[in-house]
Amino acid sequence: MVGTPKILILDDATSALDARSEKLVQQALDKELSGTTVFIIAEKISSVLHADRILVLDEGELVSMGNHATLLKNSPIYREIYQTQKAKGDD
Repeated sequence: MVGTPKILILDDATSALDARSEKLVQQALDKELSGTTVFIIAEKISSVLHADRILVLDEGELVSMGNHATLLKNSPIYREIYQTQKAKGDD
């Protein structure tokens, strides 16, 4: 790694990874970049499950914001995506 960035933006960086590889990337981010603000743009909920704050967009509009537990409880769109992906084994 070359230095430690203050901000890192990942745009669908784990979309093509299997669950094991994605977990390794997430562990590396937590360990190596603990002082870095990381923005993760993702369609896979498994990529953002442990995020401090998740923003849910619908047709480009912000419709919900919170952590995973809060969104499962309060966001029908997030809950639907989660249930769909969980059924497919993406979680």
